[in-house]
Amino acid sequence: MSSSTERSRASTPASTSENPWPVRTVARKIADWIHRLGAVWVEGQVTQISARPGTQTSFLTLRDPAADVSMTVTCPARLLRSIEPPLRDGASVVVHARPTFFLGRGTLSLRADEIRPVGIGELLARIERLRKLLAAEGLFAPERKRPLPFLPKGVGLITGRASAAEHDVLVNAQARWPAVKIRVLNTAVQGARAVPQIVRALSTLDADPDIDVIVIARGGGSVEDLLPFSDETLCRAVAAAGTPVVSAIGHEPDSPLLDLVADRRCSTPTDAGKTVVPDVVEETARIHQLRDRARRALHGWVDTQCRLLDQIRSRPSLADPFGPIERRAAEIETHVERGRRAILTTLTHEQSALASARARLAALGPSATLERGYAVVQYTDDAGELRVLRSVTEVGDSAPLRVRLADGAVHAVVREPEP
Repeated sequence: MSSSTERSRASTPASTSENPWPVRTVARKIADWIHRLGAVWVEGQVTQISARPGTQTSFLTLRDPAADVSMTVTCPARLLRSIEPPLRDGASVVVHARPTFFLGRGTLSLRADEIRPVGIGELLARIERLRKLLAAEGLFAPERKRPLPFLPKGVGLITGRASAAEHDVLVNAQARWPAVKIRVLNTAVQGARAVPQIVRALSTLDADPDIDVIVIARGGGSVEDLLPFSDETLCRAVAAAGTPVVSAIGHEPDSPLLDLVADRRCSTPTDAGKTVVPDVVEETARIHQLRDRARRALHGWVDTQCRLLDQIRSRPSLADPFGPIERRAAEIETHVERGRRAILTTLTHEQSALASARARLAALGPSATLERGYAVVQYTDDAGELRVLRSVTEVGDSAPLRVRLADGAVHAVVREPEP
């Protein structure tokens, strides 16, 4: 800090509501602090170049491509005229400048004394570093990529106004599926305004419930023209979108980072128009083929079942269902009759045997003997039991006897037994 600045600070009293600073004092203090920064190297994208003939000073805006921040840059007109090829909007540059605060207008700008365009090799190296960073974070991982819907309710298209890419997507998508609904949002597709406009359009379509897939399309171009599609802000916005995103940048040799982050990469806008919707002619033919296959399969199944039914109906059990029952009933009746006859025969035989045994038993029994004139004499022993008299020695004189005959019994008394 210079001695004059220190003296000025020491001589300026602190501001209060009773003793406020004038605008010139505040502006001077701001200028003092800004001028302390000194010369710096700044990188950004060039926009709004103003170099009027006959003027000594040229103006341009230096924008940060990764954020919505910009600063005004002033430089000698000869400095811009000395740059080959001439600068154009969207070019990446490195500027050596000194921050300057203009007291009269209260504005801040960078006073440049050297401007270096960033070469293609350096741009590609920066893109490669960003690619490695995003890959390490998993933004390119195949497992995070979402499948596209077979038939989306609506398709969102982000592309340049009245561009060939817009025409290719619309014509091919509507040729394949005439009923497709496409919502087109036109944005800048190159230069400093491209990334903010594309991110804003992406957010709008992602919030639309009728949009099932979003296409970001652009025709081919140089590496500088395609820089917005390798921007970190755009890549992260696509990765965070809830709707599947298709990248359709019309180029082949160089691949912007958007192709790696998007859920599907198409080589051209024409390819994107053919990818997001099915072909109604092909799908109709496929439906007809499936119907024919289903019809043939059903007819074959019906024919097979009919043959099986015919075979089942031709079996005896179904051709004459009551015949086996009647035959089994006749067999049962025959066996019942046989059983009845066998039982009767057995009963007759047993009855005859019983009668014969009874006759033999009657002939051998005491009754038959008594009927022939014999008698059974019984006496009562000392224990009071009735016993058959077998010897005259078993009874004494006047002993009571019981004489059993064929038709009854009589009682007698012993009179003089004779040995």
